[in-house]
Amino acid sequence: MTRTPIRALIVTAVVGALLPVAAADAQNRWREPKAVNIAHQGGEDAFPSNTIYAFREAVEAGADMLELDIGVTRDDKVIVMHDTTVDGKTNGRGNVSSLTLRQIKRLDAAYWFAPRASDHYRHDLPRRAYRFRGIATGKEKPPKGYRARDFRVPTLIEVMRAFPRTPINVEIKGRTPDEETPEYVRNAEVLAGLLKNTKRRDLIVVSFQQAAVDRFHELAPRIDLAPGIAGAATWILGGGSPGPGVVAFQVPITYVFGGNLLDITTKENVARAHAQGYAWQNWFSADDRDYPPSWRRLVGMCVDGIMTSQPRALERVLKKTQVPAGCR
Repeated sequence: MTRTPIRALIVTAVVGALLPVAAADAQNRWREPKAVNIAHQGGEDAFPSNTIYAFREAVEAGADMLELDIGVTRDDKVIVMHDTTVDGKTNGRGNVSSLTLRQIKRLDAAYWFAPRASDHYRHDLPRRAYRFRGIATGKEKPPKGYRARDFRVPTLIEVMRAFPRTPINVEIKGRTPDEETPEYVRNAEVLAGLLKNTKRRDLIVVSFQQAAVDRFHELAPRIDLAPGIAGAATWILGGGSPGPGVVAFQVPITYVFGGNLLDITTKENVARAHAQGYAWQNWFSADDRDYPPSWRRLVGMCVDGIMTSQPRALERVLKKTQVPAGCR
């Protein structure tokens, strides 16, 4: 993601502080008695990122919720992929926005996943490191209970149909590596067209770009939101509203703004969010570590959800970690 200068965030926060603070629904469905296990990209360090295989394995490992990213193809189909290009995770090349769904469906979404490597998506390892390579294209046999298509790039609708009772967090991405704001807004509009009539009420939509979150809300106002960077900064730094439709904050423990390391997740911020009816869910920035000490610390701060790349390991920790009595 692009780092946002602290000056711009402070200006946003000051302006936002002049707006009335609208509390979230008092019966917020995302408030939890204990932090839930949210599989980030389906648990991208344990399973091939954003595949049906990963999502199924994550749920079986104990994940309560799925986190995924969406892009939009050249023919306006909403697919599940973290990157704006297919280069990093698949055997293809090119921007998602430059390829049709048919072209993307031919790709191997597990091609560069090396489960035993320290960097799970390196491109310079021996062939044997890529355990799942070739399953999507039929060159290798899938694990028992799975099919080749479970290792291809899924559409959002395919994931929603495969997991009708599992809450899903949907993050709007851009269209090119430049990641300009209009790209996010364009994808937000396509996503809203897809979801505006859904009956599901277990979805949260989010984007780093507040303009994309706001545009999505204009077009699909019944779907829950988490704010972008600007909306979160308005609330955290200035005490203003994070934006209409927001039910949860999705933030890191710490974050670098303009070279300054800020503490974002604190007991005080979590308690303030809860008092105003918002849920608090965490992801891990490059300045945080996604590992047991961090998970236990977050439970101690009463967060409602933890987005992890290791859902099986997180589940073990959650089962052993007691929630402080003061959290509820």
